[in-house]
Amino acid sequence: MLDKKNIPAHIAVIMDGNGRWAEEKGFPRSAGHREGIKRVREILTCAGNLGVRFMTFFAFSTENWNRPKKEIDMLMRSLVNFLDRQIDELHKKNIRFIRIGRDEPLPGYILSRIREAEAKTRNNSGLTVVLALNYGARQEIADAAKGFAELVAAGQASPEDLDVERFNGLISTRGIPDPDLLIRTSGEMRLSNFLLWQLSYSELYFAKKYWPDFRAPDLEKAIKDYQKRERRFGGIYAVKKNN
Repeated sequence: MLDKKNIPAHIAVIMDGNGRWAEEKGFPRSAGHREGIKRVREILTCAGNLGVRFMTFFAFSTENWNRPKKEIDMLMRSLVNFLDRQIDELHKKNIRFIRIGRDEPLPGYILSRIREAEAKTRNNSGLTVVLALNYGARQEIADAAKGFAELVAAGQASPEDLDVERFNGLISTRGIPDPDLLIRTSGEMRLSNFLLWQLSYSELYFAKKYWPDFRAPDLEKAIKDYQKRERRFGGIYAVKKNN
């Protein structure tokens, strides 16, 4: 049984293995991405029932533009289909939807759908779903540093003003607690330029299953593993954080 008093407030997910899942079954890679979207719905339902407050999904990195154009176009269409079909349901469930990542070079029709979804769910107070789309952590950190440098150049800040708290206010996840738990599927064990600043003290969990095979019981298994760990945040003794 899960300890309902020790549910991670924020879970980040690298949804890896969609294409390989499809190829190993003799399907086109697009079938893996479509199946992966189904898992997002299932995992969100499970997370919401458990009391998770934030879920961040790594959907598309700044490096993913190097993939074949056909696959990129299919991914973008799948995202639009998800928003068109699911945003009303998310809204009914009091779920808030936001995106992090750069706008360029995302197509205008994608940005329009995303902004509509964000506006519609802005005042919802339940689970917050964060979609990392056209996102790269190094670029995020560089953009935040540039933003602070511009404040200094404009005379609105001095170099001495910059500390961790001030920097937290400049990154795309400002106002959102750092992830307690990162889950990556497919057996790969790397961060792939995802939330490098925010994951400093997160617990890491690497599942061997491809994302389309990752179901609600697998999420619960990851949380059980998380609950067995002692989080010391650089200290000697375990520190309990309230959700």
